Amino acid sequence: MELGLWQVWDGGWISAILRGAAITVALGVTSMAFGIVIGVACGLMKWARLFPLTLVVDVYTSIVRGVPELLIIYLLFFSSVEFVAQVAAAFGYEGLAGHGYAFTIAVVAIAAISGAYSTEVVRGALAAIPAEHIEAARALGIPGRRIFRRIIAPQMLRIAVPGMNNVWQTTIKDTALVSVVGLQELMRAAFVGAGSTRHPFIFYLIAAVVYLAITLVSQGGFDWIERLLRPRTRK
Repeated sequence: MELGLWQVWDGGWISAILRGAAITVALGVTSMAFGIVIGVACGLMKWARLFPLTLVVDVYTSIVRGVPELLIIYLLFFSSVEFVAQVAAAFGYEGLAGHGYAFTIAVVAIAAISGAYSTEVVRGALAAIPAEHIEAARALGIPGRRIFRRIIAPQMLRIAVPGMNNVWQTTIKDTALVSVVGLQELMRAAFVGAGSTRHPFIFYLIAAVVYLAITLVSQGGFDWIERLLRPRTRK
């Protein structure tokens, strides 16, 4: 055990794991940001019952939630890698497909996954807004855009934050799946280190601790946002 810890430290694996953790956080934040955009747009479509857009959104969310996340990553990666490699080679960038391409595909795949779950979170948050609030605003002659900005959006945000917290935690865990396409994120760094030093338990334990640290820090951030958005009652 002590020899394994020394190999981790002396072999420079700590810096590799920290770089992997940074890529994991960057991948998670970027994917979540795009996922929120997708979720808000699709959630509004479902809430407003905009046919046939609602049907398209239903198909999208059903497929993504019904197919394993790893399979979605495989389908996106292997269905487009040859095309991207050919385009890159045509412009003299043969190495493009092996570097930034893996990160891009990972973002697209995880954003699609988080977007599907965010859609249901947003739709549920919108459905939870009391209809009387909107009807009262319309009765007062308040314009539709102002109703959305002053009444619908604030309540939707407050109600959706706990659900978005769950989506974020799932998104961070989903980033470990992209190690199969060669992206040097946290799980990939632990895998390479485990194979090189023959100490898999130590490396995967370190990876688990880092994932837990990311989760705890982000949980604290979401708790702070919930307190910030919580309605204040006057005494």
